[in-house]
Amino acid sequence: MNEGEVAARSSSWRRAVQRLAALGPVSWLLARLLRPLDGITLRLTRGGCTATAFLTGLPVVFLTTTGARSGLPRTVPLVGMRAGETLIVIASNFGSSRHPAWYFNLRAQPQVLVAEGGVTRPYRAREAQGEEREAYWRRAVEIYPGYEAYRRRAGGRRIPVIVLEPLSSSS
Repeated sequence: MNEGEVAARSSSWRRAVQRLAALGPVSWLLARLLRPLDGITLRLTRGGCTATAFLTGLPVVFLTTTGARSGLPRTVPLVGMRAGETLIVIASNFGSSRHPAWYFNLRAQPQVLVAEGGVTRPYRAREAQGEEREAYWRRAVEIYPGYEAYRRRAGGRRIPVIVLEPLSSSS
């Protein structure tokens, strides 16, 4: 099997995992299991890979926010899309009717840290609005079609699209 065939087969099974992950009962289960699985996988690979990235092929970053109530750092793995130096993350919460806790944290304190590829950098978070939001949402759905299933399951909740802009070292 040549490299192209291996990539196609890998891509094929990862797309199947992505479709499965978008299903309601599976999303419910993954919302509870992925974080501990990611932790184990990170330890086993010495920070090289998460279970989410391995199973789905999606780009995963680690977002560290400051707890809105506790003031303590809180880190979550999220699918992160690059737009130049900017990162985009989606507050889907697996299609829950409620926003994820990290969303409230960054609204209270928009300065966050993002670890990606072994490098941690400071960013400032803001919620995309209007056409910018729609453009990033379309791109997110291209990368992970399951976001559309999450949108439908979220009921009346509009899923926030978060723009993370890098802070310069002098900020």
